[in-house]
Amino acid sequence: MANLKSSKKSIKVTAKKTLANHEYKARVKNDIKACEKAITSNDKKLANELYKTLQKDIDKALQKGLIKENTVNREKTRLNSKLKEMK
Repeated sequence: MANLKSSKKSIKVTAKKTLANHEYKARVKNDIKACEKAITSNDKKLANELYKTLQKDIDKALQKGLIKENTVNREKTRLNSKLKEMK
């Protein structure tokens, strides 16, 4: 356990940020899974809506530095090509 007041605060802040980042990464992963599920069930309208929310969430995760840029681009490209194949 830390002795200094600033160290104790740092531990609390780190724990809070870690929790928030984990939740955000989980949201992105769940969005990807939901979008893929909608694509496999041939629900075009739902898949497009989920893709739009995924784009917003994944770009925000990239901005925060939670996901690398190449990973973001790869995921978006894969899902977008699957959406285009549906039509």
